[in-house]
Amino acid sequence: MIRRIVKIDGERCSGCGLCADACHEGAIGIVDGKARLLREDYCDGLGDCLPACPAGAISFEEREAPAYDEAAVQASKRNKAAKMPPLGCPGAASRALRREESRAEAAAVPSRLSQWPVQIKLAPVTAPYFDGADLLVAADCAAYAYGNFHNDFIKNRITLIGCPKLDAVDYAEKLTRILAGNRVRSVTVVRMEVPCCGGIENAVKRAVQAAGEVVPWSVVTLSTDGRIVE
Repeated sequence: MIRRIVKIDGERCSGCGLCADACHEGAIGIVDGKARLLREDYCDGLGDCLPACPAGAISFEEREAPAYDEAAVQASKRNKAAKMPPLGCPGAASRALRREESRAEAAAVPSRLSQWPVQIKLAPVTAPYFDGADLLVAADCAAYAYGNFHNDFIKNRITLIGCPKLDAVDYAEKLTRILAGNRVRSVTVVRMEVPCCGGIENAVKRAVQAAGEVVPWSVVTLSTDGRIVE
């Protein structure tokens, strides 16, 4: 079949491995110091690897290729999780956080974060904590501007953060896959009033539309001095 699939320029590739880390399907690997498309049927053509490449070595082309095999990808992920140690940055490893309030924490304000990682770019596409979750998609500045951010917004929600101005990536693709692949109950967007923060709201809007799921979503806008303005 003719479909969109990754193309890697071996001359430009530096072998940094960032594209392989970004490819959640495991289609890309490093061979002899260069990135290679290892399994054409693992490439979904969505392009998580594209913004990760600092050398501009990745593009996409329309050509004859096997169909994307999602069942094989999921089976491969389960097999790797069972048999192999985690790869890449340890800080990006997905995990749920269980909290037991200590006596010292009782006098302070406890964290309400219930999962890791929180960066949209690092978040997995599927994870047990997404099932039945109320999702918070927030501009990373929001937690600094709004003093009670953990109790008012993070509590009882799964949290994803990002900055559309600083991150050279379209969040809509990742968010679409999260919404389409999990039973997310609702999405709350918390953004700043500055114009560039509209990118995170727009990404969620497009993701909800593209996912084809009926997911209620709402937007809270904060002023730079920490007030809820709408």
